[in-house]
Amino acid sequence: MSVPKLYLLIAFAPLVGSIIAGLFGTGFLGRWVSRAGAHWATILGVLVSAVGSVIVLNDVLAGNTFNGALYTWSAIGGVKLEIGFMIDTLSAMMMVVVTSVSLMVHIYTIGYMQDDPGYQRFFAYISLFTFSMLMLVTSNNMLQLFFGWEAVGLVSYLLIGFWYTRPTAIFANMKAFLVNRVGDFGFVLGIGLLFAYAGSMNYTEVFAQSDKLAGMVFPGTDWMLLTVACIALFVGAMGKSAQFPLHVWLPDSMEGPTPISALIHAATMVTAGIFMVARFSPLYELSSTALSFIIVIGSITALFMGFLGIIQNDIKRVVAYSTLSQLGYMTVALGASAYSVAIFHLMTHAFFKALLFLAAGSVIIGMHHDQDIRNMGGLRKYMPITWLTFLLGSLALIGTPFFAGFYSKENIIEAAKLSNVWGSGFAYFATLAGVFVTAFYSFRLYFLVFHGKERFDASGEHGHGHGHDDHGHHGGVPHESPAVVTVPLMLLAIPSVIIGAIAIEPMLFGDFFKGVIFNSPEHPVMAQLAEHFHGWVAYGLHAFGTAPFWLMVAGVVVAWYFYMVNPAIPAAIKARAGWLYNLLENKYFMDKINEAVFARGARALGGGLWKVGDRSLIDGLVVNGSARLVGWFAGVVRHLQSGYIYHYAFAMIVGIMALVTFFVLLNN
Repeated sequence: MSVPKLYLLIAFAPLVGSIIAGLFGTGFLGRWVSRAGAHWATILGVLVSAVGSVIVLNDVLAGNTFNGALYTWSAIGGVKLEIGFMIDTLSAMMMVVVTSVSLMVHIYTIGYMQDDPGYQRFFAYISLFTFSMLMLVTSNNMLQLFFGWEAVGLVSYLLIGFWYTRPTAIFANMKAFLVNRVGDFGFVLGIGLLFAYAGSMNYTEVFAQSDKLAGMVFPGTDWMLLTVACIALFVGAMGKSAQFPLHVWLPDSMEGPTPISALIHAATMVTAGIFMVARFSPLYELSSTALSFIIVIGSITALFMGFLGIIQNDIKRVVAYSTLSQLGYMTVALGASAYSVAIFHLMTHAFFKALLFLAAGSVIIGMHHDQDIRNMGGLRKYMPITWLTFLLGSLALIGTPFFAGFYSKENIIEAAKLSNVWGSGFAYFATLAGVFVTAFYSFRLYFLVFHGKERFDASGEHGHGHGHDDHGHHGGVPHESPAVVTVPLMLLAIPSVIIGAIAIEPMLFGDFFKGVIFNSPEHPVMAQLAEHFHGWVAYGLHAFGTAPFWLMVAGVVVAWYFYMVNPAIPAAIKARAGWLYNLLENKYFMDKINEAVFARGARALGGGLWKVGDRSLIDGLVVNGSARLVGWFAGVVRHLQSGYIYHYAFAMIVGIMALVTFFVLLNN
């Protein structure tokens, strides 16, 4: 089966752009490519991928799918390890989302990073990331999935630590790298289990044996093999998609430049785990225990990470905790067996969260790279385009009827309510309460930034500490960002408003994912959701009488009253509930627990291994001990070197006798 050239072009065009910018624009192999050359090469590569992805999606919707190998990487006995493509509606939709958001980020970066000395290097990184993500979503086997999985993690490490002279950035990228290694350990175990018992890395071959795998027991236990494999795979998703307790890396990753926050931590890398679980739906459907584990983890993340967004004062960190919470919503949908709803929210969230991150970056530019929202206020009149697009993104995020986020978020809440999976009751409460929390912190941010009293000082003297996102410039009157920044905002605002209404019927209740995502009769959530759907207009109108709508309104109204009408209330609450604020300020002490238990434990284990294993056993016994043994033996043997022939003859006779004795004993 030949691989259509268009698939290869889509996957490898960003890689070519990355090679041009990275090898020939950074000094690695010379500086043949200028700053303009770097951004044109990478943007052209991603543009080709984006256009090709749209063509492929239309082709797939016409019924032309593909599942085949690109080449055989290795053969072990009768098992082939291949690199190949699976092009169906799930992968085609992901390709469109990844390339379109990446294209906007590439264009936006021209304006945002224009003064940065690492300009070419940054473009090389984000284009390489796009290639890695495309390889992940188009894979037809677990080997290529793992390659893409690790590649996006590696490039994320490079991007978070892009400003490598800053200790905070180095700490953040190392934290992200190590936490993801914890998750990836589980991911490797899951892949290994499936490979060991299915005898293949290929998706379709593994899925074809799902019933056989479901009947197996994990050796030495009474655990179901498939449950262990699915939970191990999901541990990998917990790291990559920042689920509690492996979420701690994502807020700190805001140390990287703002464009990568939009690309990696909103639209692509953090959704890799959601995509993976949906892809493996034929296996997860056969393990209710794994689904229960997923829905509980997602519920905790959706609610408790939202609480942390309430107290943040860094504009990017508020949006970052919003990302954590929304990833929790997607995970709840996965656990409720509503995989298509999770992917639907993944798509809508990609657009409006990329919009919010890029709009936050525009605010940072306008505020001369100050990120503290306590130093803002009244920016609406100075930055009208940024204000409007940020408002549209916020309305989509909180689930305003008829906006994109409403259609996906509402269905997640309904799926949790209708699910028969253990833990769904808690999930319904968490997602419902999360509506109020999301509306509150989103409009707290919106009101403090764009309305109310102007708290900035044109001289650059601020009452609070400034942020440290980018280039170190502070002070001056706010200003609207250039067109190269605002145009991507306007283009992202369009799908943030309309894509939900357009896509809800085919993606959730049509044949869009037919034969791609599987739902068993034991988990009839999607069929129950379909009974309540009567078109996008009726669905939107019905929302005005539901609990989520009024919780959303309550969140907005409370935020308005607290921060616009009576700002003394938040201060009073903080003073009277200092313990609660301290708990949230310390992020539930997760960092301190990790430091005290895991980091200190690892250091103690490493110190013990060094003292006992390296210094005592290896250096002391093996290396120095063998040297001392040789020295002792040489000291004994040297006495035979007397110069007398009869001494040498005696030594020869003893040696012969020893050899004869040895061989006699050996033969007997």
